[in-house]
Amino acid sequence: MSSSTKVVTTLLGLAFAAGVSAAPVTYEIDPAHTYPSFEADHLGGMSVWRGKFNSSAGKITFDKAASAGTVEVTIDMKSIDFGHQGLNDHANTPDIFDTAKYPTATYSGKLAGFANGAPTKVEGNLTMHGVTKPVTLTINTFKCAPDRSGREKCGADAVTTLNREDFGVTFGKAFGFDMKVTLRIQVEALAAS
Repeated sequence: MSSSTKVVTTLLGLAFAAGVSAAPVTYEIDPAHTYPSFEADHLGGMSVWRGKFNSSAGKITFDKAASAGTVEVTIDMKSIDFGHQGLNDHANTPDIFDTAKYPTATYSGKLAGFANGAPTKVEGNLTMHGVTKPVTLTINTFKCAPDRSGREKCGADAVTTLNREDFGVTFGKAFGFDMKVTLRIQVEALAAS
C-alpha cells in the first residue's frame, strides 16, 4: 500500500500555486477537485494496486513577483479508497497505516524550480505514520484562471515516487511487494476571498 502516496498526494496539490498578482496570494485547496492517487505493487509484480484519498485540506501562498511560495496540506488517512472496502478496512489497521494512532498525514513545503514565473517542483517534508522525511514533488502542468465567480483558481498535476518503508509502512515486504509507491496528484485551489 502507499501511505507515502497519500501524503505526497497532499504535497503535490500545494505545488499548483500560480497567481498573477505581485503580492503573496493565499489559495485554499478545493477538496471537490483534488484527488491524490497512488499506485503500489502487489506481490512483486503480480499486479498494481491503485487508490486515492477522498479527503484533504490545505493552503498555498504564492508570490509570483518573488518566485516564492509555501504549501501546507493535511490528508485524512482514513479516507483511503481502493474501490474495495476490504482493502480500505485493512489499510486502516496497524498492519498498514494504523489510522487510529496516525489519523492524518501532513506535507509542508516551498515552491521551487521556477521557470517562466511558474514553479516546477515542491520541496518539503512529509509526515506520515509518525515519520517525517523530505519529499520533492515534480509539477508536470499547472494553470491559473478566473473561475465562474471571477476568483482566481489554480490547478496542477504533480507526481513523485516514494519508498513506503521509509515511513515504517512495510506490509507485504515479506511476500516480495516492492516498497516503492508512485503518487499522482490532481489539485485545484481557489484564491481566498
